[in-house]
Amino acid sequence: MPQQEKIKRFEQLRVWQEAHALALKVYETTRAFPADERFGLTMQMRKAAASTASNIAEGFKRRSVRDKVHFYNISQGSNEEVRCDAILARDLAYRISFEDINRRCDCVARMLSASITTMEERARVGVLA
Repeated sequence: MPQQEKIKRFEQLRVWQEAHALALKVYETTRAFPADERFGLTMQMRKAAASTASNIAEGFKRRSVRDKVHFYNISQGSNEEVRCDAILARDLAYRISFEDINRRCDCVARMLSASITTMEERARVGVLA
């Protein structure tokens, strides 16, 4: 069985790739929001979506499991903020592909949760420091 190649850059992480795709979708979607939301919900959603991916990247480079988990947990919070903002946009009847964004948030949430669980388990058995 061939050994998996070690991930060297955050861009190789599937969870980051999914979070990045979510951010791109949020930016695309918020372009259609009303102009008076430019400094409101548009900025808030974009910031949360970018933060989701950014915190995964930052956590990737942290050396301790505790630090990695901390940044992945911040990413989880930002991901849920995107979901909450998408619900608000939907309920305000803005043009939004809510189901797509919600599905992407679910995917990122599952992957972050699995990543955290794996890191914590590996740390417990001494595989990670």
